[in-house]
Amino acid sequence: MKLSHILPAAIAAFISASPAVCAADAQAGSGETDGYRLVWQDLFDADELNYLRWNIEVNGGGGGNNELQYYTDREENVRLGKDDKGNGCLILTAIREKYKGRNFTSGRINSKNLITFKHGKVEAAIKLPKTANGLWPAFWMMGNDYDAVGWPKCGETDIMEFGHQDAFGPGTQERYFNGACHWGQGWPAASYAKSITLGYSLQDDEFHLYTCIWDENSIAMYVDLDRRPVQSPYYKIDIPHDDPGNEWSAGNYFHKENFILFNLAVGGNFPGIHNADGITALNDANGHRQSMYVNYVKIFQKDTPDESNFFMDPGDSQTSGIDELTAPESALSLDFYPGGVRCAGAAAIEVCDLSGRIVRRTGADSLGLEGLSAGVYIIRANAANGRAATRKISI
Repeated sequence: MKLSHILPAAIAAFISASPAVCAADAQAGSGETDGYRLVWQDLFDADELNYLRWNIEVNGGGGGNNELQYYTDREENVRLGKDDKGNGCLILTAIREKYKGRNFTSGRINSKNLITFKHGKVEAAIKLPKTANGLWPAFWMMGNDYDAVGWPKCGETDIMEFGHQDAFGPGTQERYFNGACHWGQGWPAASYAKSITLGYSLQDDEFHLYTCIWDENSIAMYVDLDRRPVQSPYYKIDIPHDDPGNEWSAGNYFHKENFILFNLAVGGNFPGIHNADGITALNDANGHRQSMYVNYVKIFQKDTPDESNFFMDPGDSQTSGIDELTAPESALSLDFYPGGVRCAGAAAIEVCDLSGRIVRRTGADSLGLEGLSAGVYIIRANAANGRAATRKISI
């Protein structure tokens, strides 16, 4: 639990009898099972989003899906805060409002170039809004080579998506969702998606756990694995190893480091709604706004040779009696000189803007910074043995 107190019996009895007073949820997830060990997590208990873990996306381009929202970095759309049970959460809020030519605003974050990993178990506890018609929440991943190769060459793994139009007719919006993978050399991409309709609501004002287990052989996805540890995946795809003779083979796209994304889209191709009037999820009853809450996200690995990871930030300390996470050993240090930066022992130095985009890189131990536009950047140096150093600078 996030917080525990020893209360007098009378107070404890009052709290247990009062439905308005609730304890925060445990943040254990599915745990260290089947040889997996927790290697990184964000419990979203801080006062503000950690810029060494997350990039906040700002754009109104429609996400390639004709979405109706404008993603902003305003606190109204993206913030850390508490839900009605006291859980510290990432809160993404969709609002019906006029903003820069759009009729809605919302939030989307990613860990590109900051928190990346190849193979392992990744999961997030998410409390969904009532998607009704028009909201499209998602928890997903893309290859960290996105900036270099673009989509769909980077590969995309959609662990959880709600809001598809196929749920509208039967009225199963709270129970119908899907997992998917997309890949290929260009548009149209190769895809494999699978939907499922559960026998219970996943939009019940409670957190539900969405888990992806990704290894050398397959990608498999589960829901509420913490409550039902023995179950079949709701989605599974085999990803045979690279096949140089077949450039469309899935194995060529899903064996590299990925980054994590959370977003709450409004309308677009997935819900099949392309005008503001069709969005019923944001209405008078809810003040024309709804939020998606993420209580935590965790990455587990087995420390096998096929796995890798890069963590700009070591993550939050572990709970439930497990040893604390510690920053990787680092003997590297960044030394700045007029017009550049040097790092003895570095095999590469990168400069990233606050969106996570690499704007300058060298495969040496020094890098010039001349010519960069005024702004805030993250300098990252990496050694061949995995040691690293980072620094936030203003130019």
